[in-house]
Amino acid sequence: MFYQVTDAVRAVSADALQPGVLTAGFVSVDELQTLAAQFGFAPSTVASCATASLHFRSGVEIYDDYTFTELRVMRLEDDGDGDDCLALYIKKDLLLVVDVDDRDGSTKAKFEQAISRLSPATATLEKLICYFLDTLVARDTKHVETVGNEIAAMEEQLLDDRTDNAFNRALLALKKQLLTMRNYYEQLLDITEALDENENGLLPDGELMLLNNVTKKITRLREDVDSLQNTVEHLQDAYSAALDMKLNRTMKVLTVITTIFFPLTIIVGWYGMNFQSMPEFYWKHGYVYVIALSVVTVAAMVLLGKKKKWF
Repeated sequence: MFYQVTDAVRAVSADALQPGVLTAGFVSVDELQTLAAQFGFAPSTVASCATASLHFRSGVEIYDDYTFTELRVMRLEDDGDGDDCLALYIKKDLLLVVDVDDRDGSTKAKFEQAISRLSPATATLEKLICYFLDTLVARDTKHVETVGNEIAAMEEQLLDDRTDNAFNRALLALKKQLLTMRNYYEQLLDITEALDENENGLLPDGELMLLNNVTKKITRLREDVDSLQNTVEHLQDAYSAALDMKLNRTMKVLTVITTIFFPLTIIVGWYGMNFQSMPEFYWKHGYVYVIALSVVTVAAMVLLGKKKKWF
């Protein structure tokens, strides 16, 4: 699928491409292998597109007449299928998007959305690139806000002492999600910074303002994610502190109980020595006496505990 911008944005076939005309393409890996020689792409970059990248930050390769990068696209819907993966070729008057792994067609839809924003009268390669990158993060502001609200709800849950065994697991899941988001934005910033440096002169120096705006937008998203990561770390520390406090309270209760009833252990040990000269053994009220002594001792320890504010 190719589009060329002349007096209108028209869909054209690969065989009908006109040189020197702003072109955008979305192709499969098989189509790329057929078109690579036509566009002059290095075999190493074509081979990189054969398998989906496992890393967000694959780097940006700068060639004399084009720029190449692999890009993992974060999927906001957690459906268990993982992230999409694509590759970008940026050449003079050409943006080529390679579908490496786009199982649900979402990346293709974003590409077409970027094309629909183009105006034939003002279309440039920079706008084409920026529109596409902007569509990749168009929904991310709301998603970051949603994650922030989830963290705020967990903070309230912690303050209200309504945590359970799943709380820490939920924190770890949030931490992993935020790390993925940060790597995603760092990857996009790698691309925009490489384009801004314009080492191979693909973009006119006077047409980088829109690219700078996209860079600022992605930077703000990354900073928001950094802030949320710090909040999650503080929340983990607070949760650990809350667990320690619960453990300390439990240990305090056990210590107070042990302290109160410890004198009974002494009494039992004392009268368990079985010396025949102990008069209480032969006294008819000896049993009642020991019971009364135990009750009085425990009561005295309870009063002492209240006075010392043990409980």
